[in-house]
Amino acid sequence: MKLKRYFILAAYGAGAVLVFIFLTNLVIYADSKPYIYRNIKDVSEAQTVVIPGAAVSSDGGLSNIFEDRVNTAIELYKAKKASKILVSGDNSTVAHNEVNPVRNYLINKGIPDEDIFLDHAGFDTYSTMYRARDIFQVSSIIVSTQSFHLPRAVFIARSLGLKAYGVSADAGHILFKNYIREIFANEKVVFNLALNRVPKFLGDVIPITGTRNNGN
Repeated sequence: MKLKRYFILAAYGAGAVLVFIFLTNLVIYADSKPYIYRNIKDVSEAQTVVIPGAAVSSDGGLSNIFEDRVNTAIELYKAKKASKILVSGDNSTVAHNEVNPVRNYLINKGIPDEDIFLDHAGFDTYSTMYRARDIFQVSSIIVSTQSFHLPRAVFIARSLGLKAYGVSADAGHILFKNYIREIFANEKVVFNLALNRVPKFLGDVIPITGTRNNGN
């Protein structure tokens, strides 16, 4: 009898978790959908293009996904949809730097260095958006990332008070596991926002309206 009760409680618990996962994803996708675009020409102008970090190789080469994000950001900049580019990523160690290789790539593609800002402490999407608001004093953004990541990124940004839009950087380099990962990453969003989590690193304010990279 006691064992049966445990099974019933476990079933209810599992059901509650599944409902929570389903509703969380539904809300994030529904709330962000009006602000996500496939075509660059359709997106509203904003202050800054934000490029969330992704993998880089040991020699500084960008992964396919990262390169697609950067190329889309370049298109947005050249279409005058934004006048600055904020590159965010993990630079937690000297050996692991996701942002400097992107800066070099952007400069090689003709983007002026003074319009490139680097966030070395964008360890996750929440930190990227939080620091864009508080450190770089950004008010409006266009997020350049893949369709599997856009709902979460835009939802976080808008929940933090940013006027945020997203443009899909899909170019055929997406795996099914990327979408599966997002299903479970979305739950973390709820807790981060509910607890108003402060990123591990903040630091001095570096206004995006500046004309130089301020040592970043």
